[in-house]
Amino acid sequence: MTINAKQYCEELYNRVVKRNAHEPEFHQAVQEVLESLIPVLEKNPEYIKLGIVESIVEPERQIVFRVPWVDDAGNIHVNRGFRVQFNSAIGPYKGGIRLHPSVYIGIIKFLGFEQVLKNSLTGLPIGGAKGGSDFDPKGKSDMEIMRFCQSFMTELCRHIGQDVDVPAGDIGVGGREIGYMFGQYKKIKNAYEAGVLTGKGLSYGGSLGRTQATGYGLVYFVDEMLREKGMSIKGKTVLVSGSGNVAIYTVEKTHEYGGKVVAVSDSDGYVYDANGINVETLKQIKEVERKRIHEYVKYHPTAEYHEGCAGIWTIPCDIALPCATQNEINENDAKILVKNGCKAVAEGANMPTTLEGTKVFLDNGILFGPAKAANAGGVATSALEMSQNSMRLSWTFEEVDAKLKDIMINIYRNTSKAAAEYGLKDNLVAGANIAGFVKVAEAMKAHGVV
Repeated sequence: MTINAKQYCEELYNRVVKRNAHEPEFHQAVQEVLESLIPVLEKNPEYIKLGIVESIVEPERQIVFRVPWVDDAGNIHVNRGFRVQFNSAIGPYKGGIRLHPSVYIGIIKFLGFEQVLKNSLTGLPIGGAKGGSDFDPKGKSDMEIMRFCQSFMTELCRHIGQDVDVPAGDIGVGGREIGYMFGQYKKIKNAYEAGVLTGKGLSYGGSLGRTQATGYGLVYFVDEMLREKGMSIKGKTVLVSGSGNVAIYTVEKTHEYGGKVVAVSDSDGYVYDANGINVETLKQIKEVERKRIHEYVKYHPTAEYHEGCAGIWTIPCDIALPCATQNEINENDAKILVKNGCKAVAEGANMPTTLEGTKVFLDNGILFGPAKAANAGGVATSALEMSQNSMRLSWTFEEVDAKLKDIMINIYRNTSKAAAEYGLKDNLVAGANIAGFVKVAEAMKAHGVV
């Protein structure tokens, strides 16, 4: 029986939407992947016949739980916690924990699904998962953060382990939060399982280079993407949205490579500095003081602060690196970037460009690095942290950074190769989806129907 791959993908997508109602972020992620896989499925119909495509869009396990905690005034609050263990075909589940009021099951599923393919692209033996809570850490004291994290881990510890599921940080979860969660896990389990969480502090099993990894990795990917086209970052004007961990180290490495980042943002607005964003000031404001981005102009009076974070994309640039959150670049933003002469876009956040925005970039020949390839540096270095924990040793920063750079270069090359193999040259969105999928699909095929 002949299978029409396009029709199959359309029907499967409709089933996903029906089964996962009111989860548009998850629908968007699945739609993009299924559209990319049509030529693969035409060439390899066994992936359909063996139910692999249908299985890969359904999480292996979804965990939802309550998280009660007490604030400094003695008031009790109850948040909702999530962990979606999406696919373990090539290794233990691996993916971050996000703390943000916008978190609900649909966002966690979208992130977990993306994580499956992203982790596959790293070439390392890690499956895909994601977790989080609708808890808002903004404005909370250290003690409130600690009590929440301890309560969150009290339930989560039942479902994770260094050979089962290894969470890490994400939006709202940095070294402080990971420390509190690890301490609670260790107390409950009565064992020092260093490999159960990544993004840990250096004093208790963390890896040098992990803090910088996502931002540095993004720039390594962009550098290789431009290099293949005879260009470089040097001398280019760059926009970086966001001002958290990923954005900070994207700015730092971009400047090392000779580019000039002229704008960064947060959810309130953006700062434009024609002289180039001062990364040390950025670190002081966001990592030390934990304040909003408008504070930047107090240190640099010639810089400009503008309300409304979306306005950052109206600034003329050569390279745009969205590093804030999902769907921050829509179709109109993409058209403005193209009109203003932007030559390359690479995603430091998870799915920061809408499907319509992505189409604008691809239709106009803009070099476009999708998130699951371009921002894989963080999870790649987390996997390197797991390796160090397993061997009970620690590599130098230079060793970790060199491994990260090699991984990002290989991700670009494998993504580009997969796109070319299926007649989709320069479409790195399709290339990343294909390269990530095929590895997972082959493992699932080997395992049988499980």
